[in-house]
Amino acid sequence: MTNPSPLTSPPPPSFLARPDGLRLAYRRSDGIGPTLVFLPGYMSDMEGSKAVALHDWALAQGRAMLRLDYAGNGASEGRFADGTLASWRDDALLAMDALTQGPVILVGSSMGGWLALLVALARPDRVVGLVGIAAAPDFTEWGFTDADKALLATEGRIEEPTPYSDDPYVTTLGFWQSGQRLRLLTGEIAIDCPVRLLHGQADADVPWEIAVQTAARLRSSDVQTLLIKDGDHRLSRDQDIALLIRTVASLLDLF
Repeated sequence: MTNPSPLTSPPPPSFLARPDGLRLAYRRSDGIGPTLVFLPGYMSDMEGSKAVALHDWALAQGRAMLRLDYAGNGASEGRFADGTLASWRDDALLAMDALTQGPVILVGSSMGGWLALLVALARPDRVVGLVGIAAAPDFTEWGFTDADKALLATEGRIEEPTPYSDDPYVTTLGFWQSGQRLRLLTGEIAIDCPVRLLHGQADADVPWEIAVQTAARLRSSDVQTLLIKDGDHRLSRDQDIALLIRTVASLLDLF
């Protein structure tokens, strides 16, 4: 009887060069469209459990998918502290434009949900659907106290512990200012494609009411908000990932 072979590591990611020379890491698989594009959250990357599970499902279904790391995150080059909401939006747009063709469905987690909304606004002719997972638009506004803003103004950055990483949660003044310039909840969000917003009501980081506010601001008439009563911010339990996959599959069935 032979011993089972050891688990193999995933192949290394591919890289796409930005105009400034920094290389962005990505993983892409071909298949029928629309292409799924996964946008990670703040201080997260494309190897998170939701991104990997969705990509595994897409591969099994023969669906095209792209996931990426913004500059300074994951396997991409650059310094995290140099990133802003605008620069990471531009990273997502660059990757989407260079590495996909035709219609796309964006899937964004936390800050990635904010980025997904911004990308959809920038590419209305290509984005045909959007799924937000604990989407956090405008968190530079509602997620910071006056004391936080004062500290950013004087020190240029805030560092605080986070349960999601051994590294401290770092927010720079540049990121905060970029977020303030790109707020969406102050008026109509001119997106017309189908949108699905998944949000846990036990989310300690992004209040579930943000999902309701976002839904109300979206111009699209095809918006559904799915609240998971015992769901936390990560929504990465088996049942949460199963709900995500069902939600994505239902959107793909529209095309």
